[in-house]
Amino acid sequence: MKIIATILKGAVPAVVLFAMTQCTTTANTAGADEKTFIVGPETADCTGVAPMKCLQVKEKTSESWTNFYTNIEGFTYEPGYEYVLRVKTEKIANPPADGSSIKYTLIKEVSKTKK
Repeated sequence: MKIIATILKGAVPAVVLFAMTQCTTTANTAGADEKTFIVGPETADCTGVAPMKCLQVKEKTSESWTNFYTNIEGFTYEPGYEYVLRVKTEKIANPPADGSSIKYTLIKEVSKTKK
């Protein structure tokens, strides 16, 4: 009986510490699945599976535009406008071979400026 009591005395603090760590980790990574994108006023020719038009996207104003090969669910692009968007990113468990491993969903259109 003493052995069980000793084991429990050691196990309880370990379980509590583990639980606290898990809660902290979850809270800290909650914002990690959100990004801010700046979407340019023009699309560019690019090649994915086939030739297509890509949005021009960057995360900071000081960066260069990069091709964005997938879509942002809930976002309707209109040429001639620069957008600032808050998007949610989710990893896709089994993405298609020719598709993105990340799903992008519009959270909020922060701004839309005529260019």
